[in-house]
Amino acid sequence: MSETPQSPVGANLGHYLMELSIGTPPFKIYGIADTGSDLTWTQCVPCNNCYNQLNPMFDPTKSSSYTTISCDSNLCHLLETGVCSPQKQCNYTYAYASASITQGVLAQETVTLSSTAGTSVLLKGVVFGCGHDNKGGFNDHEMGIIGLGGGPASFVSQMGHSFGGKRFSQCLVPFHTDVSVYSRMSFGKGSEVSGEGVVSTPLVAKDDKTPYFVTLLGISVGNTYLHYNGSSDNVVEKGNMFLDSGTPPTILPTQLYDRVVAEVKNQVAMEPTVDDPDLGSQLCYGTKHNLRGPMLIFHFEGANVTLEPIQTLISAKDGVFCLGFTNTSSDVGIYGNFAQSNYLIGFDLEAQVVSFKPLDCTKNA
Repeated sequence: MSETPQSPVGANLGHYLMELSIGTPPFKIYGIADTGSDLTWTQCVPCNNCYNQLNPMFDPTKSSSYTTISCDSNLCHLLETGVCSPQKQCNYTYAYASASITQGVLAQETVTLSSTAGTSVLLKGVVFGCGHDNKGGFNDHEMGIIGLGGGPASFVSQMGHSFGGKRFSQCLVPFHTDVSVYSRMSFGKGSEVSGEGVVSTPLVAKDDKTPYFVTLLGISVGNTYLHYNGSSDNVVEKGNMFLDSGTPPTILPTQLYDRVVAEVKNQVAMEPTVDDPDLGSQLCYGTKHNLRGPMLIFHFEGANVTLEPIQTLISAKDGVFCLGFTNTSSDVGIYGNFAQSNYLIGFDLEAQVVSFKPLDCTKNA
């Protein structure tokens, strides 16, 4: 029986935590599954400046398979930020758009995952960051980040060499799902998304290899189609959106966001909530029940992805549902993890496509 490596993934306060084990003996870590970055890292002992975490931190001195990477190794240059320490170790600094940052030592370790065959799968020599100085908006369940981007240092790229190609699939449970309910991510051969209802859109290659860029042509709110640029006469730039499991809301260029919000307001009979300082400028509605809103369709090149209200209207606080979108002055948008939930999504870096298949991810364990 062929083994497809798998990892549990569950919802956690707007992020999705993926479980894997590092070291010998294996030490469990729960990191944010992030398709928008490459580096996999966890907080490590000794921690000079770390955020609080509930679980013990990884102690590299207790693992027989931990090895630091030297400055003159090619692996030190997998990340552009690799620099030399006085001990000739490869130190790194990795910053995120959210202003979070991790600094530490680039090292290699053995990673252990489960598999479809029910056995453990070991991958030796995985490059990761042992973070000794980490700060940002992390909560105490998050022990680091699993970098699932498309660059050479990413977990996906490193897994691909040993398990049948650079590809993986994810099925994210809805945002409000109980933390005890989880789904799975699959890697390499056997993770392909196929069958009834699958739609696929091309990945767009750009200089930045990390994000998964796709092309959004427009959005339908109910039966009303809104072109990405406001007019079908305007040519849509390829790769105008990227899929990011590490960002909760979907972020749209302001000119498109404003039109989507106006059309949702037009189609929802209730009056929006206003003047609530907790909610900022979001479009929100006060209701004790799940809000009945319009279906939205994201028209990607070659793939229409339908979103139910559960994927677009998020319970912001008790009795309030908000549209899980926000705006940006950038021309490039982000397809966030709220919208990715309840879809089996396959990222195939070999074939350069992303595939979507509607699925109840709470039943994908």
